[in-house]
Amino acid sequence: MRYEEYTIEGRNAVLEAIRAGKTIDRLFVLRGNQDGPIRTIIDKAKKLDTIINFVAKERLDQISLTGKHQGVIAYAAAYEYAQVEDILEAAKEKGEPPFILLLDSIEDPHNLGAIIRTAHQAGAHGIIIPKRRAVGLTATVAKTSAGAINYLPVAKVTNISVTIEELKKEGIWFACADMDGEMMYNVDLKGPIGLVIGSEGEGVGRLIKEKCDFVVKIPMYGQVDSLNASVAAGILSYEIVRQRLS
Repeated sequence: MRYEEYTIEGRNAVLEAIRAGKTIDRLFVLRGNQDGPIRTIIDKAKKLDTIINFVAKERLDQISLTGKHQGVIAYAAAYEYAQVEDILEAAKEKGEPPFILLLDSIEDPHNLGAIIRTAHQAGAHGIIIPKRRAVGLTATVAKTSAGAINYLPVAKVTNISVTIEELKKEGIWFACADMDGEMMYNVDLKGPIGLVIGSEGEGVGRLIKEKCDFVVKIPMYGQVDSLNASVAAGILSYEIVRQRLS
């Protein structure tokens, strides 16, 4: 996976970024380095639930842009993340039943950007992504979203399955995209809805799929067995729009 977030290198720069409240998506630290400044950075990053990777010097040299990493490189989000509560509040302010997209392991920044753009146009109130095994709000995501990232809240959570359980308590129903599901036209997608989209390679994970109330499929007549994740998200989002307008 290629990381294109805002890069921060060097002990003082990384520590100051954390102290300033920058959202650090991922931290790369020289394996075996336990001196004072590095220890402080690691401790503060852990409190923020930042993903920390301990790597060899060769790896740091490879991803460094300055050549002066001092044993630590941080990737900060290009845009700030929202909270799940912000998404629910956005729906409440509009007087609409919540419409949320949950993305399971989308690693291509172009896909995430395209999904943000389509979700915004389809009237979704927000997107939820996982902290691990997924792309964050990189500069490429922002560019691909064509500005929609400025209007649609994106929240990052530790566990999608747990988040689904919590949102069910708010009265939201969940539908995941899978070729083994019911034809989308035959499933009631009106009302408070969470649409779960998986990665192209693996689809929606088994545990997340089991948490969903519906499994829906898109009619396809070609020789390939799947659609690009952003295309699938667009088709299903507009089926939700169609049902809400009918």
